[in-house]
Amino acid sequence: MATRRVLHVLPVAVPPPARAAFAEQLPAEIVDDDVAVEFTAPADGPLNMIDSAYERTLSDVAVLAAATGAQADGYAAVVVNSMSDSGLGALRSRLDIPVVGACQASMALAGVLGHRIGVITMWPPWHALYPSAASAAGLADRLVSVRDIGVRPDSAALLTGREDEIFPVLLDTARAAIDEDDVHVLILGSTTMHQSHRYLAEHLPIPVINPGAAAHQLVQQLLRAGLTHSRRGHPSPARPNDEFLAHLHQGR
Repeated sequence: MATRRVLHVLPVAVPPPARAAFAEQLPAEIVDDDVAVEFTAPADGPLNMIDSAYERTLSDVAVLAAATGAQADGYAAVVVNSMSDSGLGALRSRLDIPVVGACQASMALAGVLGHRIGVITMWPPWHALYPSAASAAGLADRLVSVRDIGVRPDSAALLTGREDEIFPVLLDTARAAIDEDDVHVLILGSTTMHQSHRYLAEHLPIPVINPGAAAHQLVQQLLRAGLTHSRRGHPSPARPNDEFLAHLHQGR
């Protein structure tokens, strides 16, 4: 029986049916028996995509507003289910429970699996998301390849209905990263791409990391070990203003 609730926060407006598609990235075999997974997202607003510095800032605020009350609401941990890691630092500052980002977890895992790390993503505006996470993980010099397929993402349908079109292009791009950039391990550049993970993993000779699953498994390890982020590295705010954030969240 599940006794610990883990909240996965999406940083963009995602309708409930699409949240079910996101939840499919966590098959039952990787979810601990005592863990219940819940997904949440901003109800509406301009956050349909994170393609610019402006949208990245808005998504930081949206995620902080959506999850700052997670500890008080009884959640055991929070996962930022996006390679943007939106609001990650702010949530770690505010909450004592473990908070893990998908890009953060993926970079850490990639650093264990290979010396030369690559990211395969959907389109050029997302290239900006990955170097900062690699740098934060101490892996800036090991992120050697970021390639995209030039296709605008769909945060509602994900890759549903486009598998025959998208999967082979992703595979060709991944093979180019291996052959031309000497990549040892690949990270999917978005949790919206999780439906391609099994196909790519079965057709490529190197590890392929599914970021949402990696983040969830890491947060479960922290829960089992009784660990959370360091207060020395993530100081608490002197004067929290949760009422302001609650107003933002309720207004959406």
